[in-house]
Amino acid sequence: MGSSSSSNGCSVFLLVFAVVVASVASASAGNFYEDFDITWGDQRAKIFNGGQLLSLSLDQASGSGFQSKKEYLFGRIDMQLKLVAGNSAGTVTAYYLSSQGATHDEIDFEFLGNLSGDPYVLHTNVFTQGQGNREQQFYLWFDPTRNFHTYSISWTAQHIIFLVDNVPIRLFKNAESMGVPFPKNQPMRLYSSLWNADDWATRGGLVKTDWSKAPFTAYYRNFRANTSTAASTFSGSAYQLEGLDPYGRRRLRWVQKNFMIYNYCTDLKRFPQGLPPECKHSRFNL
Repeated sequence: MGSSSSSNGCSVFLLVFAVVVASVASASAGNFYEDFDITWGDQRAKIFNGGQLLSLSLDQASGSGFQSKKEYLFGRIDMQLKLVAGNSAGTVTAYYLSSQGATHDEIDFEFLGNLSGDPYVLHTNVFTQGQGNREQQFYLWFDPTRNFHTYSISWTAQHIIFLVDNVPIRLFKNAESMGVPFPKNQPMRLYSSLWNADDWATRGGLVKTDWSKAPFTAYYRNFRANTSTAASTFSGSAYQLEGLDPYGRRRLRWVQKNFMIYNYCTDLKRFPQGLPPECKHSRFNL
């Protein structure tokens, strides 16, 4: 009887464990049919694999794009992207949170294409009340066209953290105490688009899109949105409660030392009357 009870107990445990694992997996993996609307591009935007994979394409006639059905106010957004391969010069793959209107808020990832063999430029920006001009740009430490990589935005009332494969690349802190607006009141939708910007995207517009390589295609999977503000839901992430832990700060410094190629906070020619206030205190904007 003892052996039978033990066996039954083990079976019940395994069943419960399987149910828990299945529920966690379903909660962590979004479905593009359920979570997003394709907003433009006709048949250039497609959803595959029962809603688990989405692609955007660009040809000489049009690009394409999608947006989330829901709006978000604080939390963490994750998406895996595989960018346009080969000669992607002139193309931009935009992935961003944004509200609407003249005084909109926005948190941007933009991937600026390049000639074959040259690295993508990852362009980041933060808009508050319709004003941007807070660009930081980076090279990546891998080829973003060979495999899927995770690009994340962690957004609280205190900070915004941009992450690549869970490595923080940029921290934008709330500096309202210095008179700098911070996006904390307007819910935002998640948007993404693939479009032609060869008037500026690659080497300032010197390199144009080679339409003989079209269509250009980017792929998306594994969308996840954790938008609860309850502290318990963030207990597993040191990048969301207090900002960055010591390891996170070391990783951020590593990225900014080795891969940052532009920082508005060091562009004295652009701001001859003086750098923006948050730039004068590194603890607000790394």
